[in-house]
Amino acid sequence: MAVTPQPTAVNDDGILPIVRVPILDRKQALFAYELLFPRPIGSDIDAAALAHTQATLSAIADGSLKRLVRDNRAFLHMSPQLLLEHADILRHNARLGASISADVGTDDHLLEKLRELKGHGCLFMLEDFNLPADPEHRAGVDALLRIVQFAKVAVDHRHPVAARAHMDYVHAFGVKVIVTGIDTHETFVDYADQDVDGFQGKYLLRPERVDMPRLAPSKLGVLRLMGALQDPENGPVELGKIIRDDAVLSYKLLGCVNSAYFALPRQLKSVEQAAVFFGVNRMRNWIFTMAVSGMDERPPELLRLALIRAHMCEKLARTIKPELQEMAFTAGLFSLLDTLMNVSMAYVLEHLPLAIEIREALLEGAGPFAPLLDQIRHWEQGELESDSALRTQHLQTMAAMYVEAASWADHVYAFADGTAVVEAEA
Repeated sequence: MAVTPQPTAVNDDGILPIVRVPILDRKQALFAYELLFPRPIGSDIDAAALAHTQATLSAIADGSLKRLVRDNRAFLHMSPQLLLEHADILRHNARLGASISADVGTDDHLLEKLRELKGHGCLFMLEDFNLPADPEHRAGVDALLRIVQFAKVAVDHRHPVAARAHMDYVHAFGVKVIVTGIDTHETFVDYADQDVDGFQGKYLLRPERVDMPRLAPSKLGVLRLMGALQDPENGPVELGKIIRDDAVLSYKLLGCVNSAYFALPRQLKSVEQAAVFFGVNRMRNWIFTMAVSGMDERPPELLRLALIRAHMCEKLARTIKPELQEMAFTAGLFSLLDTLMNVSMAYVLEHLPLAIEIREALLEGAGPFAPLLDQIRHWEQGELESDSALRTQHLQTMAAMYVEAASWADHVYAFADGTAVVEAEA
């Protein structure tokens, strides 16, 4: 039975429970975000959209949604009711597109509305394109394909020949294809050389399969740095000495902590000063963050996801065991270290003397941080883990954490890849 979402899921600060799920292009750069409402597993997507209609409009109107997706293209599922009643949000937000289901094609009034909106430059994406055998439904799908600019084709439950046929059908209408269900790197490779504009699936969070694990010198350097920072005897002076020879890392680190985002009372001029001000454990995590974010061999969205996990894991730990929050940050950040390094987690952790609590979470899914990481993984997929009576409160908490974490991750990543530094100097 479908579960109807509770319409009170927006918290007192007006923060909308939305998750941005990346769609990447063939070069693994961001193509667009899909925006999902986290909802109980098995609930109806249209009911979820209707439950949050007013909150969505408010988020778009006050600019908070734009901050979440930056200036990137984003698609939000819109039910027929939303399309008819709130079409203006598409007219006035050029980078926001509507993701629509195939049943919209059976409603002539809706089709006319979509044609009108397309004439204003609005973007549309057909969800999970499937070619129906029934002539009437096929006519509706064809009508939609003459309007939409993008269509999703799921490949995880289709034979490659059938998937190719669906893609060819879509292309015949001049519509761009987004393949979904790309859950392995092998599947990505299978479709990377085809006429596909976007890829979506769990493959981004998984390391590629390699016959012989090995780490490039740059990645070994990052691991050695992380290992050196693990020594509990290190104080502010020792941290400064460890990264003193890495001028770029020091420059990015100080640029980030001194940015307006943190509104410090005075400028910090050295890593030692930053470690005294923020604390050694906090600064150690900051150095981890900059080091990991500087690994430009991996997709930027993967790095942002690692940063979001770190921030959310820390915040969740604060509500349970405050004394473990800085260790929780490390657990969240390192939860994608195997994918970032493209080797198994066991192989990576051989090079890192991590605390037993972190190793248990990353290798065995056990210990105090495992439940926190599970919550975050469910949230990333737009799902709520349970149907507890406290779901509304949990949703409010997670929504606020996610929005804050995404904003923080975008800010930190901008300094890690150098774009924020360049802008500051311009």
